[in-house]
Amino acid sequence: MAISLSASTVPSLNTRSISNLSGYSSFSAKQLFPLRFQRIQIGKAGISSSSRRRNSLVVASKKQTFSSFDEMLATSDKPVLVDFYATWCGPCQFMVPILNEVSVALKDTIQLVKIDTEKYPSIADKYKIEALPTFIIFKDGKPCDRFEGALNADQLIQRIENLLKVKQ
Repeated sequence: MAISLSASTVPSLNTRSISNLSGYSSFSAKQLFPLRFQRIQIGKAGISSSSRRRNSLVVASKKQTFSSFDEMLATSDKPVLVDFYATWCGPCQFMVPILNEVSVALKDTIQLVKIDTEKYPSIADKYKIEALPTFIIFKDGKPCDRFEGALNADQLIQRIENLLKVKQ
């Protein structure tokens, strides 16, 4: 759950309210709330703090056009893992490098498709997507597994492999 606070919604953060308090009239909001945020990077070498700009994560993908989502599912020669996501969703962004890793590890086993629920709300409605990220695995054009939330790469690979062993 995300919480957004602003000076106008929380009276104690409003600088006018602070200046009206006795004993606080000579302090600014920065003096009362000396918070400083610093960007950290998580990489193969561990966690590091840096003032440099963060490099964007890149997912290798192949863009294809189909007349419909159903056609794409029906014509796929492999099971399809569909990631229902939104650009504003933090856990969805967390999954980007994980999905890239899973896609590489299982490239001969499964096809990965990402559906932006903001751009394709009719598809999201059809599959009753209520939480993000939501993953649905389709086999022979029909959903055979569904789960929500972020997983690490090993958990996701294990789940897919176990499902495909059982369903074959």
